[in-house]
Amino acid sequence: MILQDILYKVAIRSAKGNTNVDVKNLVIDSRNANAGCCFIALRGTKTDGQTYIDAAVEKGAVAIVCESFPGKIVDGVAYIQVADSAEAAGYMSHNFYGEPSLKLKLVGVTGTNGKTTVATLLWKLFTALGYKCGLISTVQNQVGDKVIVATHTTPDAVSINSLLKEMADEGCAFVFMECSSHAIHQHRITGLQFAGALFTNITHDHLDYHKTFDEYIRVKKSWFDKLPSSAFAISNADDKRGAVMLQNTNAKKQFYSLKTMADYKGKILDNSLDGLHMTVNDKEVYFRLIGEFNAYNLLAVYGAAVCLGEDKDNVLQALSSLDGAEGRFDYHISKNEKITGIVDYAHTPDALLNVLATIKKLRRGNEKIITVVGCGGDRDKTKRPVMAEVACEYSDKVILTSDNPRSEDPAEILKDMEAGLNAVTKKKAISIADRKEAIKTAVSLAGKEDIVLVAGKGHEKYQDIKGVKYDFDDKQVLNEMFELLEK
Repeated sequence: MILQDILYKVAIRSAKGNTNVDVKNLVIDSRNANAGCCFIALRGTKTDGQTYIDAAVEKGAVAIVCESFPGKIVDGVAYIQVADSAEAAGYMSHNFYGEPSLKLKLVGVTGTNGKTTVATLLWKLFTALGYKCGLISTVQNQVGDKVIVATHTTPDAVSINSLLKEMADEGCAFVFMECSSHAIHQHRITGLQFAGALFTNITHDHLDYHKTFDEYIRVKKSWFDKLPSSAFAISNADDKRGAVMLQNTNAKKQFYSLKTMADYKGKILDNSLDGLHMTVNDKEVYFRLIGEFNAYNLLAVYGAAVCLGEDKDNVLQALSSLDGAEGRFDYHISKNEKITGIVDYAHTPDALLNVLATIKKLRRGNEKIITVVGCGGDRDKTKRPVMAEVACEYSDKVILTSDNPRSEDPAEILKDMEAGLNAVTKKKAISIADRKEAIKTAVSLAGKEDIVLVAGKGHEKYQDIKGVKYDFDDKQVLNEMFELLEK
């Protein structure tokens, strides 16, 4: 594709060289640069793409997009200076791949908790309704039935548009995508045309990146602010920022709620391990998903489906038969002792609180709740003491453990968590850095019909330690411990 066509909508400050050059592919990692490519130099949080411009040119790049011209200008290479290289990457990727988001209906989901479940349920629902659909999520990406391993909640701009093109080419009518705050702030979704956007909730998370909660809110809201009038925007009326998210949007505004009047109003009649018995806009429905947080997720999905033109009764009937996403309140009951083991991705204080509050409501008697929980390394440290405090407040016993320590010492992370405990809650907690040993200990402490929650990793199949990803699956380890218990 010709460079000047790829640059449509990009805020260009200056240009050197021929913009009529043919570009074979877009590259944001200089290691992937090759003959005929355009290298977009992104300023990342850890590395600056500007420093790799010469390396990209040496590998055959015919065009460079950057925020400031390099000291060395090579003849025959086009250099484009832009106001924001990340924003440019968004527009350029959309243009290069033939504006794929215009060829299907793209629906995004943002919020601290619930993004994966909502996006996955939408994909399952519309697949069940007979459509070929795409999914871009934390757990996995899907083009129809074809699974593509996910590496980020929201991929980079080039990868997203490449995926969307593949989905459009394969005949997908709808694509449902998680939109993280990082992705919004880093312009990974810039240039995309959304048919709809959903807001689940906003609570304490990612302050290592956004620095303040107000900035975290502002970034989420900025996505809704830019939606076109042709799109719909659905928000959680029960979240105190739910109305704020939509106050400046041009999209058609709608709300869902369990507690107040809304376009999509739900009421929980019964919540048990068998599922949710609810009314949705006065229609009585049984769902297989469990917990109040899933009642909100189901309302969001129902609202989106109605906005996309689907028959209300067909939607509720299809939704009633669906399971949620992997690693989201995944439970298994041991054979003899009837211990309930639950694996959940909860890795924020609010998500952990929601899961534990749900478990408390599911208890039929005095079953003990034993929680295994950790906090990731190289991430928001301020939530560590809060996570430990929440776990101890809602559990009978807590094992603090390792959860993707990355470059940090697990012992130091555990100290940060322990700082949130007082004299009373300290008596409930044990610190065991080895996650497998922590899960084993939790199961050994459980008596007949007790409940063991393993929180934080959910669907993940690895532990990230010192730059190496080791095989580790919470669900598999929990089931192995149950098997040993039954012998």
